[in-house]
Amino acid sequence: MAKKQLIMEKALELFAAQGFESTSVQQITEHCGISKGAFYLAFKSKDELVVALIDHFMMQFISDIDHSVKNVTNNQQLLYNFYYATFNSFYKHSDFAKVLMKEQSQTINNHELILKMRYYDQLLDKIILAMIKQLYDNTVEQIQYDLLYCIKGLIRIYSELFIFSNVQLDLDLLSKSLEDKTKILASNMTVPFITSELIQLSQLPINEEELSPQHIVKFIDQKIEELGDSVEKESLLLIKDHILEPRLPQAIVIGLLGNIQHHPHLKWVSYLLRNYLLN
Repeated sequence: MAKKQLIMEKALELFAAQGFESTSVQQITEHCGISKGAFYLAFKSKDELVVALIDHFMMQFISDIDHSVKNVTNNQQLLYNFYYATFNSFYKHSDFAKVLMKEQSQTINNHELILKMRYYDQLLDKIILAMIKQLYDNTVEQIQYDLLYCIKGLIRIYSELFIFSNVQLDLDLLSKSLEDKTKILASNMTVPFITSELIQLSQLPINEEELSPQHIVKFIDQKIEELGDSVEKESLLLIKDHILEPRLPQAIVIGLLGNIQHHPHLKWVSYLLRNYLLN
């Protein structure tokens, strides 16, 4: 296991039990069985470690949802798949989600944390708005932003069941129930409140550099170094060559993306590549 991954996994165990503020670097190193020097070679500070955990969780969350939406050919399944992917991700990462919801208002550098969470929140907005457009075309144009906030509100409220309850929940039934509620809202809302201007005023500029070919190629190179000989590594090499010199048919590109999308450490690069190559 890579040193950074070990530190992140062991630190999360302590954060879940004690919270961010009550957990020291000394406790983390003892729990990992490493020296403080080894810790600081991986992370400059505990704050940087917390931000890395947030990035890891949110990258998995966003990429899972994006994949669930963009790989649906039947619109009848789109809302269901969206909700199922969303709550399945909450279920898989409930320990960290619980810590984050409890601690985010008081932990580390609040400004940095707020900017980080708003960035990922805007990526989620883009996915939901694309889904609304795919489902309803221009028929809900006047209420699309209200519908966006209603969907996010449903996610936020029902996610508490996963985060603060130890009861095993029926993901299938929950997804069907929220699909039904969303359809009712889309069909019956008549008084819009949120305008495109209000959305624009509330948003931060998306970091376009992250979606640049240079950034994506650099990120691919990092992942190639981490992988042993595998189908995923060969696929990334071919995709990298295609970004630098486009020559592959789209069907081949889609197949190569399919080879990497389920690898647990390639979900974010898969998300970036889908948005860069297929949009």
